[in-house]
Amino acid sequence: MSDVLADLPASWLAAMGPFLDADTVAKLSAFVEDEYANHEVFPPRADLFAALRLCPYERTRVLILGQDPYHKAGQAHGLSFSVRPGVAVPPSLRNVYKEIAEDLGVPPPPNGDLTGWAAQGVLLLNAVLTVRSKAPASHAGRGWEHVTDAAIQALNELPTRVVFLLWGAYARQKAALVTAPQHVVLEAGHPSPMNPRGFRGTRPFSACNAALIEAGLPPVDWSAPGLL
Repeated sequence: MSDVLADLPASWLAAMGPFLDADTVAKLSAFVEDEYANHEVFPPRADLFAALRLCPYERTRVLILGQDPYHKAGQAHGLSFSVRPGVAVPPSLRNVYKEIAEDLGVPPPPNGDLTGWAAQGVLLLNAVLTVRSKAPASHAGRGWEHVTDAAIQALNELPTRVVFLLWGAYARQKAALVTAPQHVVLEAGHPSPMNPRGFRGTRPFSACNAALIEAGLPPVDWSAPGLL
């Protein structure tokens, strides 16, 4: 049986290893292999670990945690909230962009491609890394949460500051995994238009940059265009 984590970047696998349970990973691997073989699953297999590949473990300084990949064709490409150039910017990301403009007074990226953030050490991680086409949350509870919790626990071990941006009730539950005093957790509501309060006006981007600067780290250029 194949190991779904075989393509995980080596630095991430080493850091996450102490927090991973072999039986849970084996069951997840069997499930994911079957889903890709028999159903339309997003993101494409090649993009499964794109967030972790584009943002090396040692360089991570911000985490933005999503819940579930986009479930419509052509949207998900392995980074939370992000879509490739030419794909319409989804509603939640439009709200994120509005907040960037109001918070920082800068124009947001020119499209929905957030790889420009990833290149600066922003890990755009979903708690669940796969989804069946047109079936949101269809892969929840199958073991991905165990794997991505391990990524958060690994980040908690970094000696340098990581700022955790946790938006929405689901993401905010993960705050309990961040225990080291050098890190900063910034919680807010989810940016979905279905959540009219709780995100807009929270100014997470300026607060994140302030926390990075306080720790002697460079701020994130939230207007940076993508690399795709």
